[in-house]
Amino acid sequence: MKKNLLRSRIIVLSALIAITAFFISCQKEYVEPTVSTQETLRKATASPMAENFESGTKTAYTAASVTLTSGSWYFNDALLGTLSTDRKNGTKSARIRNTGKITMQFDYANGASTVDIYHAKFGTDATSTWDLYLSTNGGTSWTKMGSTVTTSSTTLTKVSFTVSQSGNVRFEIRKISGGTARINIDDFTINDYSGGGGGGGTPSCDDNMALGNPSGAVTSTSYPNNYLMTKTQYTMSYNDSKRTCNWVSWHLSTAWIGTTPRQDDFRADVTLPAGWVQVGATDFSGSGFDRGHMCPSADRTGSVADNSATFLMTNMIPQAPINNQQTWVNLENYCRTLINAGNELYIISGPWGQGGTGSAGAKTLISTKNIVVPAYVWKIVVVLPVGTNDVTRITSATRVIAIWTPNTQSVSSAWGGYRTTVDYIENQTGYDFLNSVSTTIQSAIESTVDTGATS
Repeated sequence: MKKNLLRSRIIVLSALIAITAFFISCQKEYVEPTVSTQETLRKATASPMAENFESGTKTAYTAASVTLTSGSWYFNDALLGTLSTDRKNGTKSARIRNTGKITMQFDYANGASTVDIYHAKFGTDATSTWDLYLSTNGGTSWTKMGSTVTTSSTTLTKVSFTVSQSGNVRFEIRKISGGTARINIDDFTINDYSGGGGGGGTPSCDDNMALGNPSGAVTSTSYPNNYLMTKTQYTMSYNDSKRTCNWVSWHLSTAWIGTTPRQDDFRADVTLPAGWVQVGATDFSGSGFDRGHMCPSADRTGSVADNSATFLMTNMIPQAPINNQQTWVNLENYCRTLINAGNELYIISGPWGQGGTGSAGAKTLISTKNIVVPAYVWKIVVVLPVGTNDVTRITSATRVIAIWTPNTQSVSSAWGGYRTTVDYIENQTGYDFLNSVSTTIQSAIESTVDTGATS
């Protein structure tokens, strides 16, 4: 009897062990989730990569991932805005506040030649600044691209960054100005890397201030006489006390040139801070001085918006008619022959001093708004063959044209006779030009007077 009972218990125990072993063998091993390589490669087939922020839903600023058409993005202090005060090309755009950021959580495998982003102020918020960062190692480390962008308009404006990076790339947009002011980001596009890194390639619209900020201008009303204004077409330092720019900086290649006619819509720049005097279209009338463009109309004919932007009065100085219509135009025309010959240019121009002579005689101020008439007008032109990674391609042999002309009616139409060194213009103005270039190369190219062709 006892033996039969023991035998029964052994049989039951064996059955339990077998059942347990069966269930253990059927359990799935837990694997830590990873980013799908197949998904990343699928994204690379959509070329160029474009994100319009129309898909997905994120209505709170709380940090979280959101699935968009291009892939998964991480929004920190950011959301997808749908309000009437959100600036957007469709029904949604990204909205960022404080020091928030939006980050790609996937790699784009085709690399990036350039990145295009549209940006604007949310509602009636104050001006903000932001940066674009690149990662080539899956987000482990990041590198800032180009110059800090200032968002001061309530109209979506495109900014283009030159990247020139092959292989896997991902990007992050960081709002750096902090505070409660919000910005909208829309239509983010990565244009595929096409190879190369030196001369050659397709001309593009590059960073207007790639070679540096000569006066350390900032977008702050605490610095009204060195106020940074960033537009798609050019960047400038504005001087509220003089009612003119200190300098204007722009890039020029055939990519900026089209068939748009001259708009001639001279007007006040309403993006100046509230309370500042705005110079109007007729404030130079009867003064004997032209409304002299710094960034020329003919350098921005790619679109009506581009050309129209050159007629803002912040881009004008009181310029003696002969200087403007002969000397200056001849140099501008020569610059455009250079880009038609396969070059791209970085140009900085501005006024200096007080007291010029126009068609109605010598004056130091014009208009009841006390607009300062400059004594001199200067320009610096850096000439490079079309290519990428422009700053790194500048050498001690790079051609640099620098001119310093009197703002008078007696000036010669031949601009070549006014060539000088960048060092001379720096000594006169106190600015530090080409400061993105190594100091060794600066020493060489800034101390040399150009002797190249003038026509």
